[in-house]
Amino acid sequence: MSLSTQTVPKVVLKPRRALPFFSRHPWVFGNAVARIEPDDIPPGALVTLVSSKGEFIARGLFNPNSQIRVRLYSWDEADCLDEEFFAARLEAAINLRQELYGPPTDDSACRLVYSEADGLSGLIVDRYGDWLVVQFTSLALYERREMLIDLLSQQLRPSGIWLRTEKGVLESEGLTLSDGLLAGTEPPRPMFIEEHGIRYGIDLVEGQKTGFYLDQRENRLAVSRYLRGHRVLDMFCYSGGFSLAAIMKGNAKEVRAFDISESALHLARANAELNGVAPRIRFEKSNAYQALEQLAGEGEQFDTVMLDPPKLTRRRAGISQALKGYFSLNSLALGVLKPGGTLVSCSCSGLLGKSDFEQMLASVSLKSGRRIQILESRGAAPDHPTSVHCLENNYLKCAVCRVL
Repeated sequence: MSLSTQTVPKVVLKPRRALPFFSRHPWVFGNAVARIEPDDIPPGALVTLVSSKGEFIARGLFNPNSQIRVRLYSWDEADCLDEEFFAARLEAAINLRQELYGPPTDDSACRLVYSEADGLSGLIVDRYGDWLVVQFTSLALYERREMLIDLLSQQLRPSGIWLRTEKGVLESEGLTLSDGLLAGTEPPRPMFIEEHGIRYGIDLVEGQKTGFYLDQRENRLAVSRYLRGHRVLDMFCYSGGFSLAAIMKGNAKEVRAFDISESALHLARANAELNGVAPRIRFEKSNAYQALEQLAGEGEQFDTVMLDPPKLTRRRAGISQALKGYFSLNSLALGVLKPGGTLVSCSCSGLLGKSDFEQMLASVSLKSGRRIQILESRGAAPDHPTSVHCLENNYLKCAVCRVL
């Protein structure tokens, strides 16, 4: 019996709420839902989304515990979101990365699956050498983890698959899970990858994100073009990505780099030693705001200041406070930046739009009395694409600015 003739539970929208979903936005929030039929659909169930007039819109997966009540995956009524469906989606995502970067090597790294951008809302897969790191941000896909892990194993034959969890997601999805091995063998610690001719030791088990900031790959190279002969300040340096690129690709004179995490600094120092540039980079542990205040008090001045803070808000209610944080951080950065210097200001807070971020920089300019010119407005690397139907996933902002 085909799916179209089966009885599939329905999620019925309120009147005048259907347009975003006919337009293929994949998130159906609870406040858009009028009722469900029947009213006892279990978490993770396949559902049909219909308009208030009963028109078919899409197939999705249901979660009564999440604000995103339904995640949509197909606008074809014949699709049943089975193993064949997910296998095809995974294959398409993997093929795109091979087109971008060629066949994987023992020391290459990239994002293979990026959630909504690849039509797989709630699943992230990064590849580091011969290991995969998986994040589930959807209860429904986590319930299908055995099928998805089997498919990844069949298509990629990795040495191991490691699960990483993201702060805040467990509560929002009603998930109970912890980091650990899903298949194969545990990844080496550290693991070594190469990016633009620079070697990095990374930690897939306990490092930030899934082990490395893959999304900043092209930005590290682009920013380095501005740094020849510069004295650089790198705030939130993590394992040294921007710092090493500044020296090795940009031929910066020297770098002072700060992070609050001792484990990140341990990796960063080891990476500087690995690449033979340790004498030109000084890694220090400090809160970024305090470090910037202290440097200003000491009269320090830099040709370039780079800011790459962690996400400052995960909820819409926190956007105003996040903007205050970015404003304070960038204002402090200008206090140690030479006239005509370069400011590299990043934000990975997806709820904060590009226009809001740039308006924050305008406010910093007004307060400081210094003119800010945006030379480049950049985003994430191509292996972190954005679906035109879900622009919320276009989260990374990287503004390369001249400050007069």
